[in-house]
Amino acid sequence: MNNAPTFYGWRIVWACLFIAFIAWSFALYGPSVYIYSLSEKPGWSVGQISLALTFSFLINAFSIGFVGSIIGRHGPQLIMTVGAVLMALGLAAIGQITEPWQAFIAFPLMGLGWSCLSTIAISATIAPWFERFQGKAISIALLGASLGGMLGIPITLALVSWLGFPMAMATIAAMVVLGVVPIALFVLRRRPQDIGLEPDGISTDGVNAPSVSRSWTRAQALQTFALQSVILTFGVALMVQIGFLSHQVNLLQTFVTPAMTALIVLASGALAFLGRIWLARVADRLNIRLIASAVLILSAIGLIVTAMANTALVLIVGILLFGFNVGNLTTLPALIVRREFGATSFGKVFGITGTFMQLLSALGPAIFGLMHDRTGSYSLAISLAAVLMLMGAILIVAARKHPPTPV
Repeated sequence: MNNAPTFYGWRIVWACLFIAFIAWSFALYGPSVYIYSLSEKPGWSVGQISLALTFSFLINAFSIGFVGSIIGRHGPQLIMTVGAVLMALGLAAIGQITEPWQAFIAFPLMGLGWSCLSTIAISATIAPWFERFQGKAISIALLGASLGGMLGIPITLALVSWLGFPMAMATIAAMVVLGVVPIALFVLRRRPQDIGLEPDGISTDGVNAPSVSRSWTRAQALQTFALQSVILTFGVALMVQIGFLSHQVNLLQTFVTPAMTALIVLASGALAFLGRIWLARVADRLNIRLIASAVLILSAIGLIVTAMANTALVLIVGILLFGFNVGNLTTLPALIVRREFGATSFGKVFGITGTFMQLLSALGPAIFGLMHDRTGSYSLAISLAAVLMLMGAILIVAARKHPPTPV
């Protein structure tokens, strides 16, 4: 059968899209509001709260390395259920913070839960279901992350305005559990063979059977320049992205009103959504590393414009330029690893890749926050971020000449 619309793998994709929407809305984009709300308390600084968020991302980094392997062996149902509950507990706790030290418990709990629902979890869930259409499937699923970018901050700002910060966070926690747990338990499955199907919905007849990719160990994969380039390039790129997104509400509200901030974030998320749609259309046809380099260059241009902004209009243009590429910076590492290392080893190889990338990216909120406190603005941090993006664009293309081979 040819990739019929009824192939169960596409249900997995749509389920993952919704989970990504919930997770990104309140674990990646939401913290921009949490930092702003908490830093309004007398004596609380942006840098102080940012350190707690960085600690959260470090906890996330040390846990996501296991997520891909666990999903590969046992499926996503249990780990995504546990992740949703942990994330909800962390979000509810953030709303109850009364002393700065409590942020170093609540934020990491949120981060631990998000590790079970993030890019690695979603990509590992989808990987066994697709071979020919793997780029399209992962890109579509991660459209949910872009929807989170469009709606997460406006939803959070609206709830805080209507209910107050503590009750808003409790409401968000309930939304996470009610939104994710039923899907994880009743829709997701480990692999197509478990329900009598094959990847892409194509029956195996001995001629059209999908090829079996080479099995890599973590150590073998880490010794290849191909994987090293992905870790370094996207670890730094995501450090920039997470740092920037964690502070964009604070940055915008130095120029515009909270209502306008929500609209700009919504527009930026809409552009990220369009960027992911574009990637879904071309990912299986073009060289994925060339696409990655172009995305990094466009991101750098957006950051340069933002760093130079001295009016609200220029700042908005820079943020929107950067926003178009936000989703693809998250999706591209998974696509490169899936294409170059295959489905068989994807869970463990991308798991260790994600661990190292997250260790780098976790530094983003603290770097942006501390540089802001030291210099009184975000200009220097954003300028350095643009330079790092351009360096990554060069590195990811250079690795094309060194495809992964057995060591």
